Amino acid sequence: MTQQQYIIRRKLNILELAEQLGNISEACRKLGVSRQHYYDIKKALEEEGIEGLLEKARNKPRIANRVVPEIEERVLAYSLEHPTHGQARVSNELKKEGIVISPGGVRSIWLRHKLENRKLRLRRLEKWAAEHGNVLTESQVKALEEMKEEKEAGGEIESYHPGFLVGQDTFYVGWIKGIGKIYQQTAIDTYSNVGFAKVYTEKTAIVAADFLNDRVLPFFDSYNIPVLRVLTDRGTEYCGSRESHPYELFLYLNDIEHTRTKARNPQTNGCTERFNQTLIDEFYRVAFRKKVYTTVEDIQADLDEFLGEYNFRRTNQGKYCKGRTPMETFSEGLDLCRQYLHNRGEVIAEP
Repeated sequence: MTQQQYIIRRKLNILELAEQLGNISEACRKLGVSRQHYYDIKKALEEEGIEGLLEKARNKPRIANRVVPEIEERVLAYSLEHPTHGQARVSNELKKEGIVISPGGVRSIWLRHKLENRKLRLRRLEKWAAEHGNVLTESQVKALEEMKEEKEAGGEIESYHPGFLVGQDTFYVGWIKGIGKIYQQTAIDTYSNVGFAKVYTEKTAIVAADFLNDRVLPFFDSYNIPVLRVLTDRGTEYCGSRESHPYELFLYLNDIEHTRTKARNPQTNGCTERFNQTLIDEFYRVAFRKKVYTTVEDIQADLDEFLGEYNFRRTNQGKYCKGRTPMETFSEGLDLCRQYLHNRGEVIAEP
């Protein structure tokens, strides 16, 4: 029985009990309701039928208290032009135009249109720009750039196709007797979540470049798609002068844009950090309990086997995967990549 059916049944019981007892007052007393409630139910049933017994919404807007439509439209237009301005700022700016509306009135309009916070207003601007293809004003461009920075600082990365952005990180695995310190170079395609990893005994710029050259770029080359951008933290193995830093020079020679995480915000590269945590939980913590490793090659062999499972058979709950495997997501996103590059005037061959 639904909630509405229950409400109707309960009201009908009041009428039926009064009829059975032949006494309205006694029926109302037994059911704990007023006589007025009984007469309201009876009147609603006679005038509207069974639908009259449904609960009526009590939160009807008081239209008389609303601002006139012209002012509401101007507030919405202003919020599209300046989505980061707060309600007090909007109120003060509109007074210059001769429009008198309080900060509370501005917020009431925002609430009706679900624009009560800056993030919602920025999304509206983003959607409007995409639908109309209009040229944005300087303030609108700045607002969207600030929203993008906030998303990235919170670990939310926009990635439009495979190869658009690859996250790279250095991960300290630990110290193993007979081998020494073990470091892992990690990379992940932020669109498909296809992951790469290779273990080393040192943490240098040459190692970081070798990893891209040995594991990451050959994979994308096999599908004839480029890596457009790489996101790293600000570690010394990734940052330096292009003329003297092997990693920066490698990216330049391969026409790859280098983006660094926001200072003191490692979550900016959250996709790579989550992949590292998966490797810790599902590979290293299991492998080191089952086997004693004596060489880096042994670790790499088992790591490669796990990566095959991760990329090809393990389902992924990432933003674009949605329950598919990383390789399924990668394959289905190749057309997006080709379309994007075509729009830029670049042509790539079929693999």
